[in-house]
Amino acid sequence: MARSAMLTAACAALAVLPTAFAIPYSEYILAPSQRVLQPETVHHANGSVSNPSGVTTGGSGNTVLTGASAVTFDYSKNIGGLVSFTVSSVNGSSNFIGISFSESSFWISPDGSDATQNVAIDMTLWFAINGTGTYTVDKDHQRGGFRYLNVYHNSSGSVALSSVTTNFTAMPHYADDALRDYTGYFHSNDEQLNRVWYAAAYTDQLCTIPSDAGNSLVDLQANLTDVPTYWWSNSTLTNGSSALVDGAKRDKLIWPGDFSISLPGVFLSTNDQITLQLSVAQLFAEQNATTGQLMYAATPIYTDPPDPFFTELGAVYSYTYHMYNLLALNNYYTYSGDIDFLQQNWYRFKLGLSYSLESVDSTGLTYVAENATSDWLRVGMGGHNIEANSILAFTLRTAISLAYAVDDTALISTWQTYYDNIVTAANELLWDASAGLYTDNQTTTLHPQDGNCWAVLSGVANSSRATTISSALQARWGPYGAPAPEAGTTVSPFITSFELQAHFLAGQPEYAIDLMKFMWADFMLDDPRMTNSTFNEGYDVSGALHYPAYSDDARISHAHGWSTGPLLALTNYAAGLHVTNSSTWTVYPQPGNLTSVEAGFTTAIGTFSATYSNTNGSLAYSFQTPPGTAGTFMMPGVSGSLRSSNGTTIPLIDGAASNVAGGNWTLVVSGSSTSGNYSGGGTASTSATPTAYTGGSTAVHVSLLALAAGLFAAVL
Repeated sequence: MARSAMLTAACAALAVLPTAFAIPYSEYILAPSQRVLQPETVHHANGSVSNPSGVTTGGSGNTVLTGASAVTFDYSKNIGGLVSFTVSSVNGSSNFIGISFSESSFWISPDGSDATQNVAIDMTLWFAINGTGTYTVDKDHQRGGFRYLNVYHNSSGSVALSSVTTNFTAMPHYADDALRDYTGYFHSNDEQLNRVWYAAAYTDQLCTIPSDAGNSLVDLQANLTDVPTYWWSNSTLTNGSSALVDGAKRDKLIWPGDFSISLPGVFLSTNDQITLQLSVAQLFAEQNATTGQLMYAATPIYTDPPDPFFTELGAVYSYTYHMYNLLALNNYYTYSGDIDFLQQNWYRFKLGLSYSLESVDSTGLTYVAENATSDWLRVGMGGHNIEANSILAFTLRTAISLAYAVDDTALISTWQTYYDNIVTAANELLWDASAGLYTDNQTTTLHPQDGNCWAVLSGVANSSRATTISSALQARWGPYGAPAPEAGTTVSPFITSFELQAHFLAGQPEYAIDLMKFMWADFMLDDPRMTNSTFNEGYDVSGALHYPAYSDDARISHAHGWSTGPLLALTNYAAGLHVTNSSTWTVYPQPGNLTSVEAGFTTAIGTFSATYSNTNGSLAYSFQTPPGTAGTFMMPGVSGSLRSSNGTTIPLIDGAASNVAGGNWTLVVSGSSTSGNYSGGGTASTSATPTAYTGGSTAVHVSLLALAAGLFAAVL
């Protein structure tokens, strides 16, 4: 059996079989233990509603709606699926029951659901009550994300309900009792961060939808007077049962930019490799075979009725999202080790990268043309843009790494030259020393969040400038998070997910930890307008639920995969588990001011785990990596050795050890170590030229990690 087939079979087994062992820290998992869910409580009732809590968990008796009345049920967290209700008795004629939804309590409405379109609220789903029995929302109208369920009654009679339930449809290929069978876990001494990690994992779960439940955006051109607007979710996204999409409520499409955050997050939490392979395959299936251009978003395979919007979407070219497609393939390979899938798509990767390089001009930088400026939301994309050039630099380093993996090295020197030229030109033409940040391009004084974060991730910024950028970004924080001035007054959890990585890479882990605590925990989890279980796509720096991309703020997605960056940041950086590829890793914990951290995950490659503690000056760290792999261990400033479970000892040289075999290892601290205040912060002194290696969506600077020139070599 081919390796990819073996991996697929293994993932299928994981998806349908319950685990035979206790799942660490399962008390934090938000996924339900079964698919049929009852509302937890009553949010409020209007009109004549008797015993409104009768159909909730722990309730008893019938809920009776008489005359013009309504009740809003609260599931206590964001969920998604098909709603059913059972009518036990009917009094009078022409009775109708209506159903509508809302992710946020802010958008509960007597007129319909929060919006999936950019026009108005979504219409209520009305049922003519012709007698007793169970009524179920049709499959084309399953709602991917909602916490609040509105049930309306519209007649002079009355209807008694004996049950209201939702059949949870996320992760449809998992057994009904396996939704909580996480293969990854995280825990620390900080309860906020624990909740954030699991809310991020749950957000990615909700964004894993039935393949035939994608959005149909047929009314995007509708007139604003069409209130409320019709909606459904019935486009087919992949050639399988599931798809990883941007948002649970909407767009419910396969967006490559989102995958830079959500795809590694899935591997690190549920290891749903089947869905990820299907989704990445769909991105590459639509590549222009002549030019190499890749999609802004993967368009549905099938919609009913046919949807002209997707023809327009397929014609959009985004310079940055084109490269995010390439990075999605790398992310998939990094965590899966699926070399067959990589080899099958390698020629597509090279063709796509060649298309990007056509825009590089005599400066050494890529010049983004006017027809390629579509991006995540930002304005001003164009010219010698720092974001586009930094992502291109990151993609070039990724290409070099993948070229070695598939043994096709002919273009490596060419790609390295392109990379070196970008680094030189960007620092000569775009660095603003007075601000400690890169400008967006040569024609503006704007210092973007996205471009500066990517400059750190890609190695365009050396270690000194990375630290400067980290401090400058931190100085701009507002009470609700990190601003993205390239998108006006927006706070973008997507771009801030990259900022988290940038702070770790700059040797300032405390900044990343602080940002996760007040932006993700204090605001996006605990603000009463949020779902308290999932993370939304964006908002205003004032804390208002406003996103400039939409004329209708009710359209904001409150379960968006691109906002789940803390999952990767905490596992990869705080706990220190960096995966380079199927055979290579780096272990470098950066716990900042945390005193204990535990993390682990299992993929087709094997199991990775780490345990850190540092209390009263006593430092302890142990880690596990898969047999047959090898990597580098880093704890700057710590003296001692590593001891394996079989008694092998490896001395640390300046806090590091290379060529460490996969297995179970424990740190043995000795000498005049600075372990008492170890945080993983600070930049290491080295005379090596700053370079970078990529693994998943991480880029770890050699200049940051190496304690002596030549000690650590990126595996390319």
